[in-house]
Amino acid sequence: MSRFTRSAVAVALLCAATLAAQEMRGGGRRDRDEAPFTGNTPYSGRFTFARIKFEPLGGEGGWRRDLKWDHDFPRAERNLMKIVKELSSIEPFMNGGNVFTADDPELHRFPIAYLSEPGFWTLSDAEATGLRTYLQKGGFLIFDDFFGEHWFNFESQMLKVLPQARLVRLDTSHPIFDSFFHITTLDYRHPYFGHPSEFYGIFEDNDPSKRLMVIVNYNNDIGDYWEWSDAGFVPIELSNEAYKLGVNYLMYALTH
Repeated sequence: MSRFTRSAVAVALLCAATLAAQEMRGGGRRDRDEAPFTGNTPYSGRFTFARIKFEPLGGEGGWRRDLKWDHDFPRAERNLMKIVKELSSIEPFMNGGNVFTADDPELHRFPIAYLSEPGFWTLSDAEATGLRTYLQKGGFLIFDDFFGEHWFNFESQMLKVLPQARLVRLDTSHPIFDSFFHITTLDYRHPYFGHPSEFYGIFEDNDPSKRLMVIVNYNNDIGDYWEWSDAGFVPIELSNEAYKLGVNYLMYALTH
């Protein structure tokens, strides 16, 4: 991609986010259930964002029914798909995405999956086997929205899926950070807690020269930036950076 083309798509990304924010001005923070999930859309070959659900560690507590896996759902994926449609020739399903357990055979129809709040992630033996098969057959998994000591639960659950996996810290030299946008720095911070973000990957056969199967956004929550990018709650510049990561993840996964 030429420097001119990269500049053009960056401007388009900024304009898309700006227009969305203008549309929301004065509207306030919308309830995330304004358009309730009505079930998975049948497979049609169109790119559809897939999210993995699980029983949260410790049960459903707090002031609301907190499932953990549903954080930012479905607004995050809806907004990300708007950006993908704006910037590429991909014609994604626009009304959110599909939700699967890790052992659902239907998950294998969808090349990219997203898992939120892995600090509370649990999985059965069947789910571990199902997710292992998904990754080994070419699936790509994004972990997001966790920080600090949440790492320990994430790592222990991930090792149930891939017992021999090595989590490798990534830097900007990896092709995933140049698959669409040329990302030159990974100097991000968690939007609420300020922890410096770190990015990790799991490679096929633990070989960094092979396909990246898993990307881990540790001390980060890019889904939150996607969700509220059109509501005026976060700076456009930060939402743009989160969208760049999301678009790059999708483009890398769809071409590897």
